[in-house]
This record gives sequence, C-alpha cells and structure tokens, in this order.
Amino acid sequence: MSAYFNEKVVVVTGGTEGIGKALVDALVSMGAKVATCGRNHDKLYRLQSEYPSANLLTMVADVSSENDCRRFMETAIKVFGGIDILINNAGVSMRALLKEANTEVIHKVMDINFYGTVNCTKYALDSIIARKGTIVGVSSIAGYRGLPGRSGYSASKFAVQGWLEAIKTELMADGVHVMWVCPGFTTSNIRNAALNKDGTSHGDTPMDESKMMTAEDCAAHILNAIRKKKRTLVLTFTGKRTVFMQKFFPKLADKLTYNFFFKDGKLIK
Repeated sequence: MSAYFNEKVVVVTGGTEGIGKALVDALVSMGAKVATCGRNHDKLYRLQSEYPSANLLTMVADVSSENDCRRFMETAIKVFGGIDILINNAGVSMRALLKEANTEVIHKVMDINFYGTVNCTKYALDSIIARKGTIVGVSSIAGYRGLPGRSGYSASKFAVQGWLEAIKTELMADGVHVMWVCPGFTTSNIRNAALNKDGTSHGDTPMDESKMMTAEDCAAHILNAIRKKKRTLVLTFTGKRTVFMQKFFPKLADKLTYNFFFKDGKLIK
C-alpha cells in the first residue's frame, strides 16, 4: 500500500490527534507529502517536531471558518504544487438532549463537520480535478442512524454523506473519486471534546474505550479503502450491525438504540 501513497500530496484536516493523527503518521511513513491543520498551535508544533525531515506542512486553521479553509488549501497547493487526496477528517461531536441544548451547539457542530467539509473541498477542487484525485469524508455510523443526545452530530453526518454522494455523481466525468468512511466507536478524542448543552467541552466520556477499534487500525482501513477506491467504508461489527438493522428493521433499531443510550429514562452515553 505504501507505494500507492508515495509522493502523493494528501491533505488531512484535524491531524493533531485521534484518527487524523493516525492518518498523518501512516501517510508520512509511506512517503506521502502531507498537509494538516488544527486549532491548537502547540499540538501542531509537537507534530511537526516528530517529523523534522518529512514533507509535512502544518498550519493553524479552524475549518468552521471559510477563510481559514481557503488559506489552508491555497497554502498546501503552493507548497506542494497541488492536491491528490483530500481527507476531510476534522470534526466535533455533542452530548446533549434537544430539550436541554442551546441551538447554538447544533450550529457549531454543523459549521465544523458539514461546512468545514464543504469549504475545504471547494477550495481544493480545481487542483483535485486537475490531478483526477480523491475526496474523502470521515463520517460516522451517526450518518446512517440518528443517535439520541447527538442530534446535531447526526444531522451533520447525514448532511456530509448526502452532499458527498451528490458531488460524487457530479464529478464522475472529471475522473475524481469521492468516498465517505464511517468508523464505529473508535479510540479518539472526539468524545472527550464533545460539546455539552452549552457548547463547551465535556472533557470526559462515559464510553469504555478498551473495547473500541484503535485510531491506528481505523486509519489503516481508511487508507486501504482510498487505495481501492471504495464507495463507502463502514467499520466495526457494531457499526455494520447498526447500519444493517437501520436499513431492514428500523423500528427494532429505534428500541435497541434507546436501550443502549438510556437508563431509567436518562441519557447515559
């Protein structure tokens, strides 16, 4: 697989931790030219310090800002000459019931997860078309099945998948491959950084991460799917089971989802 990515220019949004960091690590090791962004300067500095001699570009950027997306894509193109693969990985989750949540929380999640994907893709598009490259969206099982306490997150991932499916069809004649990948529960920072009802970080997670797929394994599956030009990728047994149940037994899926996330009528996960 390393030969496929060698010398390719790959842009990964949100590359300082979790799946994004695992993607950057794997791509650098395979000889790719990697550009990544994040909101935390110190984390980007540490990442850059790990690979002093690699073709790695790091840049402070908030994908919820269209101007930041534009500057990041333009800089990557200027430094590396173009973009072969764009992996829209940056994202944020939430954990709050609708009846308790401030609607600004949902706006914030949409701005990062959906509009971040839209804006980064738009400003990378000309270069990707010129190189007949690949556009990837890191979605979620929540893009197939709405999850309680995560209504804004689910909405953003449904939107991402619908949007990517639309542009996939638009770009077929241009030779551009578009795909979306849906990790199941993965050991990453997205739950720790999940927004609460007021739009601030929870800072903890009720999930047991010992039984989850590692970010490194998830990244390996994603890169293999990119190489094989898959349409979609759903990861973990639980994730595949959820998608199957939602498609064929939606009423039962409602009940099972409720039982998983609630105890005595209270959201526990």
